[in-house]
Amino acid sequence: MLTNVDASLLKTCSFINGQWQAGPDSFAVTNPATQQVLLDVHGANADMAEVAVVAAAAAQAAWAAQPAQQRASVLLRWQQLLLQHKADLALLLTLEQGKPLTEAAAEIEYGASYLQWFAEEAKRLYGDLIPAPASDKRILVQRQPVGVVTAITPWNFPNAMMMRKAAAALAAGCSFVVKVAQQTPLSALACAELAQQAGVPSGIFNVLVGTDAQGMGEVLTQHPKVNKFSFTGSTAVGKKLLQQCATGVKRVSMELGGNAPFIVFAKADIEQAVTGLLAAKFRNAGQTCVCANRILVEESVLPDFLAMLLPKVKALKMAAGEQEGAQIGPLIDEKAIQKVEQLIEKALAAGAVLHCGGQRQAADSLFYPATVLTDVRADMEIAQQEIFGPVVAISSFNSEAQAIQLANATEYGLAGYFYSQDLAQVFRVADALQFGMLGINEGIISNAAAPFGGIKQSGYGREGSKYGLDDYTDLKYLYLGGL
Repeated sequence: MLTNVDASLLKTCSFINGQWQAGPDSFAVTNPATQQVLLDVHGANADMAEVAVVAAAAAQAAWAAQPAQQRASVLLRWQQLLLQHKADLALLLTLEQGKPLTEAAAEIEYGASYLQWFAEEAKRLYGDLIPAPASDKRILVQRQPVGVVTAITPWNFPNAMMMRKAAAALAAGCSFVVKVAQQTPLSALACAELAQQAGVPSGIFNVLVGTDAQGMGEVLTQHPKVNKFSFTGSTAVGKKLLQQCATGVKRVSMELGGNAPFIVFAKADIEQAVTGLLAAKFRNAGQTCVCANRILVEESVLPDFLAMLLPKVKALKMAAGEQEGAQIGPLIDEKAIQKVEQLIEKALAAGAVLHCGGQRQAADSLFYPATVLTDVRADMEIAQQEIFGPVVAISSFNSEAQAIQLANATEYGLAGYFYSQDLAQVFRVADALQFGMLGINEGIISNAAAPFGGIKQSGYGREGSKYGLDDYTDLKYLYLGGL
């Protein structure tokens, strides 16, 4: 299937300082649907990561000195190239990651939308004039780029997670070095090729691929020329990277794990809630950080909710992402599918009830069917961990207060969802839920205009929106006297 992708987008080594540079080792990129090798890629190492950081530092000042309009023009050319190559990029993403082709195409559009958004925001990077304590004084505040930004991005959204960080960094006048996931390097490298075509200067956008995550990670978090580090991934890994960043007092933004509640109140539109759950749960086979993880349904409407949900879940088409009509692709690897299997086995042993699914397609397959469990209790492991698979784990509740208590009973605070047609209840519950983002009568919440990010152990910092440049700029206070 790679023969159907524009050959100019197929790259097999890191992109550093405007050059394609092969590392000393190689690793295979496989298609999770077939488990066949797509390409062998030359992996970078810690030394190459240092070269990329040094190059980014050398190039950054000239990029920052360009007028915001010029930087914006480059980003908009990059956006247009992503959209022009959407079909190729979507197929490439599907082949290495597994998600359905329609979802992959939507991800390309989503990633490109951040380039457009931040190209426009770059021209609105305003400062302030503050009233001074004397008539011959002036207080000015201006925003300047932090400098060299490094990042590590995950495999579940290999285009979008990288683009929303890179777009903000470049718009602010920073340079950018990213280590992408070894499972899905091809999408990032294709974006680097298009960045070069768009006129992004050498050294401003650099992509590292490889299996030496620890070695490259230490450079990206500890090198003295790095000014800011951004990470999307698990809370456990994020904590380690935070410790590494602390030695150099780096600016950090973290988008970490989630355990999103999805609450259906008795006053909800049940059909609307079922539609929202299908979108929030099964996108990317449940492998999203904002995926609905704990489904809490008011007991009085649980029978109606199940009656409407189960036929739709059973009708979902599980197939390789490039197949027409595919709705659920494979999980990313064997480790991922084993985790789902273990969570379900423990839940069933502890009293949960299986309604559909519950067994992988074949012993050597990475496909896991859409699964529905009920009678899930809060003390079960499946309710305490991020499932990262196509599993609906349903619990019931009897009051609004109990629903809020169950929803907030987690160390995570990334996203949450709830459904109710009672406006007073909407505001009460929205105020009470401890999450950085809430979908209210809506199952899809991500867009470039919104501040994406969490609280508690789900991290801090926001990506996208008018707040998205804050983490990529420093405030400089100027005090003028003798005027």
